[in-house]
Amino acid sequence: MGHALLLTGTVGSGKTTVAEALGDLLAEKRIPHAVVDVDWLRRSWPSPPADPFNGAITLRNLRAVARNFLAAGAERLILAGVVESRQERDAYREALGVPLAVGRLRVDLAIVRERLIRRHEHDPAGLEWHLKRSGELDRILDEAGVEDFVVDAGLRSPGEVAASISYP
Repeated sequence: MGHALLLTGTVGSGKTTVAEALGDLLAEKRIPHAVVDVDWLRRSWPSPPADPFNGAITLRNLRAVARNFLAAGAERLILAGVVESRQERDAYREALGVPLAVGRLRVDLAIVRERLIRRHEHDPAGLEWHLKRSGELDRILDEAGVEDFVVDAGLRSPGEVAASISYP
C-alpha cells in the first residue's frame, strides 16, 4: 500500500517545482515513487460550464494514473495541485485509493507576483488572470483549511523546501 502527498498553494507558490524536488529526494533514498502535476490531468478544452476547472475529468484521470503507478510499484505519490475544499480533498483521497496528506506551500503574495511576472513575461492576458487568481485562491485556501501542514516556500530554494517536508 502506498501513500500520497498533495502539495497545494496559490498559483505561483512553487507546487510543481517543489514536487519535482521532493521526487529527486525520494529517488536519492531509493524510494519508489511518482510525481504528478494535477494540472496536466485536467488540461482539456472546453470545460463544462458547471465545471470550469475540469474537476470531474481530473478525478477520473487521477484514479487511473494513481492505480497505474501503484501497480507499477510506486510507494509514494507526490502530487502538485490545488484542492479548494474538504469535499474536494476527500474526492482526491478516494480517487487515489491510498492515505493522503496535504501540505500547503505558503508564499507572500508579493513574491508570487514576481514569480508570475517572470512566468508570463510574454503573456499579458495570462499574467492578468494569474495575478487576480493568486489573491483569490490564497483567500480560498485560508478559509478552507484543507492542509495537514504548512511550509514556507517563499525565499528558500525548492530543494530546501522539499527537504523540510516530513513525509511518511
